[in-house]
Amino acid sequence: MKQLVRSTHKISKDYNALGTYCNLTLYGANGAYDANLLDGAYRLIQYYEDLFTVNRSGSEVMRINRAAGDRAIEVSHATYTLVKRAVVESRRRYGFNAAIGPLVKLWHIGFEDARIPTDEEITERRKLINPDDIVLDDDNFSVYLSRAGMELDLGCIAKGYIADRVQDFLRAYGFTAGIINLGGNLLMMGAAPHHADGEWRVGIRNPLTQTNETVLTLTTGASSVVTSGIADRRLEADGKSYHHIIDPETGRPRDNDIAGVTVLSRESIVGEIETTRLFFADRPLPDYDYGAIFVYRDKSIELVNLSREAVYITNPEFHIK
Repeated sequence: MKQLVRSTHKISKDYNALGTYCNLTLYGANGAYDANLLDGAYRLIQYYEDLFTVNRSGSEVMRINRAAGDRAIEVSHATYTLVKRAVVESRRRYGFNAAIGPLVKLWHIGFEDARIPTDEEITERRKLINPDDIVLDDDNFSVYLSRAGMELDLGCIAKGYIADRVQDFLRAYGFTAGIINLGGNLLMMGAAPHHADGEWRVGIRNPLTQTNETVLTLTTGASSVVTSGIADRRLEADGKSYHHIIDPETGRPRDNDIAGVTVLSRESIVGEIETTRLFFADRPLPDYDYGAIFVYRDKSIELVNLSREAVYITNPEFHIK
């Protein structure tokens, strides 16, 4: 836990959780009680991380994974709810796949042992990522991975779910304005008290570099802002660059012109799902319901359900189509 920042109307704390930097901010807050409330929200994040992570052997998701091909595992309501949502979305087959863990581990992009796997290895691992092989039991809250070697990984959806639950927690104590930042997954509560128009200003990072520089600033009301991009984890090998977003249909990083997709939605879990759907769609979808920003590798930007006035370009190398 890092330093507490306090003013008359704002309390903000930094935390380490979910394998990343997190920040929780409340407006209209004051005193030690409200500061402790942020610690309560942090403990809630830790609780969900203990259930969902694949980086701790005792988590409920890891219990499911260890029992693959052997038996069903009964889990908590929270874990079952999130797994079921992830499985339902995975079965729609638009790129999102909560069972893609074996393929991700095969490439291991972003880690020292990352490598380009052989075609034979990819073919074998793809046999283990079929979401139809996941058996859900609504009566017993149990999950069964029916093939040995299968693995669930909720990293593609968990932060959104957790951000939504943290917002529920803070609202239950009467707070209506704040920022929940879970490693770049942003959820803005209520109206921005420090702007006369009540709108929040959000910087969208350059998805072509591993820096914090922005390409644009977005003006928005209360909403979740979630981005998926190709810069964070990469593998440089054989004169080529490979990003970490693996296509379940090919077993290889998705090959398209998109560098990053940002989605604006009310629920953060929806933003997690929709950034994946749009990235794999390769383009804006007709009759799309949410606000979205596409940043392409050629440094062009495309807006969906957003006005030009809501966006200010901060990097002159980029331009709106």
